Amino acid sequence: MSGTATELEARRAAAIQDSGWSRSYAFYQPRNLAFWGYLLLVVSGVATFVSTLMSRYDAYAEAITVSVVLFALYGAVFWWFTQHIDRYARQPAKLMVVAFMWGGFAATWAMAAHANDAIRTLYAKGISQAWSFDWGAGLAAPFTEEIAKGAGLVLLIAMAPRLIRTAFDGFILGAFIGLGFQIIEDIAYAMTSAGSQFGANQVGAAMGTIVLRMLVGVAAHILYSAVFCAGLVYLLGRPAEPRRVGRGLALIASAMLLHGLWDSMGAISGGNTLLLILLPVAIIVVALVLVSRVFTMTVSRERRFMHDIMSPEVARGVLTAEELQAISGDRKARRRFRKSGADRGERKRRGYVLDAAFDLADELATAHGADTDRVEFARNEVARIRAGVPSPVV
Repeated sequence: MSGTATELEARRAAAIQDSGWSRSYAFYQPRNLAFWGYLLLVVSGVATFVSTLMSRYDAYAEAITVSVVLFALYGAVFWWFTQHIDRYARQPAKLMVVAFMWGGFAATWAMAAHANDAIRTLYAKGISQAWSFDWGAGLAAPFTEEIAKGAGLVLLIAMAPRLIRTAFDGFILGAFIGLGFQIIEDIAYAMTSAGSQFGANQVGAAMGTIVLRMLVGVAAHILYSAVFCAGLVYLLGRPAEPRRVGRGLALIASAMLLHGLWDSMGAISGGNTLLLILLPVAIIVVALVLVSRVFTMTVSRERRFMHDIMSPEVARGVLTAEELQAISGDRKARRRFRKSGADRGERKRRGYVLDAAFDLADELATAHGADTDRVEFARNEVARIRAGVPSPVV
């Protein structure tokens, strides 16, 4: 936090510019070829999915309705979770929806589905039907599906270059691409399961698939895509993220490897029941450790942006140095700050102060560091909450 007021303001301006914080996003870009490529593939995927859905709806309406509702709730929980962990240069909701649509319809139905079938057919003809049945999914999907999802991030960068600036941006948007892929794929799996008993118990048959896919979903496409897309940003480089080819390739390969191991569990276990139980547990544990490490790795740059944006507020007396360290630190730093309160009421108030400080950071980024009325209101809210003054009745 050292430096003159002028130096601190200059660092703030650079952090707001580099992070892309508060930038708006316009979906309709008729002069951008990437927009038309995105639109063509998403519309094609939507048409294929809707056609498939409608062809089975009369027979499996109940199972389809239940799966759509439950997976919609699943997606809503994930959306809330990303908002909880991302208190920094948040992406516009519109861009996250665009990412979801790519993963749900373009990467699945317009790209990976065709590529998977073609590759597995080549395996069957070139090696054997049995080998293709055992290993085809594990040696096709990790390449076709992760590349298809990663292609979406490349298009998003071309459509929103001022917003996707860091590997953390790739991590978050990659997770939403994976969420779209996973939910739409899971609905398709639920439809298939509904017919396993000739439709006699379609909801019951589908529920087993729905519950299983929800339980393992946290370590599936959402995770693979988050890691893959973070690696892709490192591989390509961005204005606020220096190019790191080795790190990028390592993350991309890790996502593909985990995906391949998951899809090959049956072949790897060789019919051994114990292995078939232990393998998914081991893969999920490794996957969760990996995504946690990647999150910590990528979010560090966002925390530096937060520190630079909010440092002038310490010089102005709006925040204390302790509060600055808490909002620009990790979860442990925030917990330490809250728990350092003398009593329960003080600890709760400290948490509210941090929330108000995050709101102030949003307002400062939106105003590009200017002292607008909204910024002044946010500053006053920090002081009011710290002093324990009740909110004025409007």
